[in-house]
Formats: sequence, structure tokens, C-alpha cells
Amino acid sequence: MRKIVLSILLTLVSCLTALSQTYDEWCERAVAATEQDSLELAEKCIRQALKLEPANPRNALLFSNLGTIQRSQRRYEQALESYRLALNMAPMSVPILMNHATLSLELGHNDKARADYSQVIELEPYNVEALLMRAYIYMQQRDYKFARLDYDTLLKVDPQNYSARLGLATLCQREVRYDEALVVLDGMLADKGGTKPYTTGELATVCVARAGVELDMLKPDQALLDLDEAIRLDPRQSEAYLMRGRVHLMLKKKTLAKRDLEKAVSLGVPQSEVRELMNQCK
Repeated sequence: MRKIVLSILLTLVSCLTALSQTYDEWCERAVAATEQDSLELAEKCIRQALKLEPANPRNALLFSNLGTIQRSQRRYEQALESYRLALNMAPMSVPILMNHATLSLELGHNDKARADYSQVIELEPYNVEALLMRAYIYMQQRDYKFARLDYDTLLKVDPQNYSARLGLATLCQREVRYDEALVVLDGMLADKGGTKPYTTGELATVCVARAGVELDMLKPDQALLDLDEAIRLDPRQSEAYLMRGRVHLMLKKKTLAKRDLEKAVSLGVPQSEVRELMNQCK
């Protein structure tokens, strides 16, 4: 009987404590819980704040944070709804638009993501992330003209931007403008980022990209030199081993090809991706 009474008292104390919390206190508790990776508690605190003051303008941020929590838990539809509610309250919020765009892109809703990024660019014409991601979507949709416009805009603002330069080189390669692609990639390797030096991993990726262009130009020997350099710069560059394995196969060097393909798998390349290539090494 005493246990039952004690349980009831504890429940009442808990309820009274919750009722005594202010909107700001719930928000602070949500932030603290998020920082401690206690996402369930963070969500509970956010919902308590929303319930306490449903008309508070700051709820746009709460809904956005709630969406991010749900997204991290792979509750994607709920996250989309939370971001939608946030945008209903703050339709011109760049951070919320970016959150919604990122999730839409993850779910394969490319047109919706592009619309969000476009709205961000209307608000902030030189938003680097929005321009990069919209260019990426245009590339996926084979809308190369508009992808090039976004890359050009980025490079006017930041001529050394690594992602924009690499994206532009990839675009040129897809358009079969190989010489232009090489000019971009040669420039990246020559200045190595200038005042914003690229990492060795980034330079290795550029070498792999140049090797890909050289293969398209039917120059396997030059491609091999770039792949060797990529591996020297970054010995864990799995894509370099995979591509070098393909080149060795083209050159009928099956033993070397097998060695590279096995190394690529050890670095994380799925077996399914190399199975047919390994069969050709026999």
C-alpha cells in the first residue's frame, strides 16, 4: 500500500514539475538533451514547449530542430512534416530551407530539393552550399547548361573553391569537352588550392578525376601515372585502386589488376562492384 501511495506521489510531483517549467526552460532542456545525444528527451522537451506556447514565433526553430531529430532517427516522413510546419511559420528561413532541401535530396525528391535551394539562392545569391547542391542536382538531371551557370557563379566568388572546380571538370567530362576538363584539373594540381591549400586526400581525388578523363581520351598510360600519384598521396584512396585495376585489365595485366581490385575491396569497395572484374582476371 505504501509503495502505491509513494508511486502516486512521485507521479504528482513529476506532473507539477512539468507544469512549472516555462517555455524557455523547456527549450533550454531540449538543447542540453540534444548536446548529450538524448534525442528522445530532447523531442519530449520540444513538444512540451510547443504545447505550452503554440503561437510562439520561435516555434519555427523548434519544429526545425524536431525535424532534424526525427531525420537522425530515420523517421523521414515525420521529419518532412516537421520541416513543413517550420516553413509555414518562417518561409524565408535559410537554415530551415536548407534542412528541408537536404532531407528531400536524401529521399530522392530532387525537384523539391532544387526548389528549396533556388529559394535560398534568391535570398542569398552567393550561398555556397545551395549553389553547389543545385549544380549537383542539375548534373543529375543532365541539365548541364544550368549546372555550369551555378559553377561559374561560385567560381566568380571563390576561384579556388575545391568542390566547384571539381564539379566543373566533371561537367566538362560529361559534355565530352575533355580538353576543358583537363585545363580545370591541371590548374587544381598546379596551384594546389592557392591560399586555401587542398589536403592530400583532395589532391588524390583530383588525380583520380584526371585519370578518368584520360581514360575517356583513350590514354591509359597517362591515366596510370595519375593513379599511381593518387595512391602515393592517399594510400587509402579506394577509387584509385579500383580504377587502376580496370586499367591493368585493359592492358592485359591480370595479376596487377587482381592485386588492385583486392586492395579496393579491403578499403571498402563492395564485392558486387568488382566481381565481374575479378572474373576477368582469371
